[in-house]
Amino acid sequence: MIHGTRDELIGRLVEAVGSVAVAHPTRVAVDGPPAAGKTTLADELAVVLRDRGRDVIRATIDDFLFPRAQRYRRGEYSAEGCYYDTHDNEALNRVLLDPLGPGGNRRFQRAVYDSTADAVLSPPVTTAPADAVLVFDGVFLLRPELIDRWDLRVFVSTALERTVDRAVIRERQVSTRVDVERRWRERYIPSQQLYFAAAYPTWHADIVVHNDEPQRPVWEIARRGDPLPEARAAGE
Repeated sequence: MIHGTRDELIGRLVEAVGSVAVAHPTRVAVDGPPAAGKTTLADELAVVLRDRGRDVIRATIDDFLFPRAQRYRRGEYSAEGCYYDTHDNEALNRVLLDPLGPGGNRRFQRAVYDSTADAVLSPPVTTAPADAVLVFDGVFLLRPELIDRWDLRVFVSTALERTVDRAVIRERQVSTRVDVERRWRERYIPSQQLYFAAAYPTWHADIVVHNDEPQRPVWEIARRGDPLPEARAAGE
């Protein structure tokens, strides 16, 4: 376990990105439960990488959702629906991760879905430099359909109960506390527990960031095959 400042954590992640030796863009997954702080961490990492001269592609799983009717076909609060029906992982591989990977032509799209319009998108195709970095955040990124597509895997861990309090603060302008707590306790937290049991994400992570106190993070190099980090990430 390494205790440090926020800047020290970002610096360690930048070093980890720089240590990846591939002949194609470096694909970085920043995984973790909702409200764990993964989007903020990915944004901060992207800023520092750009400041150091790297060409950064910033993208998120929220732009690879299925339309609402498909996402909620098992019900708005279904944990199984959250895990199995929400994300278009086939499209994510096809238009972004595979083109940027080994043997890819580096011609990619960073989104396939517009959440505001609940509609499919087809943005212009862009060509990435060979030394670009994709910084991609989202839930369930280390599941079997995606696990082999990442060149660096970061898991942002926090106690699942703590994510409820963060979500209430984050969404207080658009949802009541009752609505947020129900969504978290019936859909999001159980879906994460399903994910932990099915995919063992911290077992596959290169770096696990314990983000209960974002300004005083703790991180570790994951020990592949050791089940203990998985139990901690699950908040057990």
